[in-house]
Amino acid sequence: MFVPLRYTFLLACRLFMSVEDGKDVEKIEGPFHRLASGILTLPIDLPGTAFNKGIKASKFIRNELLRIIKQRKVELGEGKASPTQDILSHMLLTPDEDGHYMNEMDIADKILGLLIGGHDTASAACTFIVKYLAELPHVYDQVYKEQTEIAKSKSEGELLTWDDVQKMRYSWNVACEVMRLDPPLQGSFREAITDFIFNGFSIPKGWKLYWSANSSHKNPEYFPEPQKFDPSRFEGKGPAPYTYVPFGGGPRMCPGKEYARLEILVFMHNLVKRFKLQKLIQDEKIIVDPVPRPAKGLPVRLYPHKA
Repeated sequence: MFVPLRYTFLLACRLFMSVEDGKDVEKIEGPFHRLASGILTLPIDLPGTAFNKGIKASKFIRNELLRIIKQRKVELGEGKASPTQDILSHMLLTPDEDGHYMNEMDIADKILGLLIGGHDTASAACTFIVKYLAELPHVYDQVYKEQTEIAKSKSEGELLTWDDVQKMRYSWNVACEVMRLDPPLQGSFREAITDFIFNGFSIPKGWKLYWSANSSHKNPEYFPEPQKFDPSRFEGKGPAPYTYVPFGGGPRMCPGKEYARLEILVFMHNLVKRFKLQKLIQDEKIIVDPVPRPAKGLPVRLYPHKA
């Protein structure tokens, strides 16, 4: 498995459920990838199909999550777990406006949704960041310079802070340009809530629509030379509203945007301050299943920086 896939999954398990033991993570990791592969497939529930494998995997993962949830309730009751340690504790202890608490299966479903949202898209973004940093030495050099300056400001063993992350402006512009050229989420379905006309086409209320992030990001009207890698597009106010939509837009924008930003920048910081990169397959094909990924896993040779 390529490094970003494991990195994002381990981090999601740790932050959402405080699951850090390697054996516990491995137990749901394989089924999780079968589930992710079955999400955007033909809904044919026959043995051997991706959809059928995804259904079986989701049942297995839910049972494991229910086990973790029950254990957490015991630990909270015994004072062995903190009410504020992660999202799972928050879900167990926070009632709605009517004073009702979520049941265990609802919590399992929510956690499963968070794992999917916090893993697949972020791992795709990190993967393509590695790809472009390996392909574009001048971009890598600027990211390395920025991250090295931040690293030098830290004492030995001192962790990154939120203020450090705010200084990673060029690195985030690079990440944004990566997600423009290869958006982790290619698009999404919506339903027309009223009749309207778009580009001369009449769209009736109730029709299902598909908006394409990939097409929007390549529109030369908003992104001149759309195939060119240019992080400066995101300087100042950046692209016009609703032209750059890797996290969606409007009131339904992805609530995990800042989590993804933090996850991506910390990954970039720790990668470039330690290693130079060499891409081993220059013409590797990209496939989409359901997020884009290099067909052969993007093999990269890492060269440690000299001390």
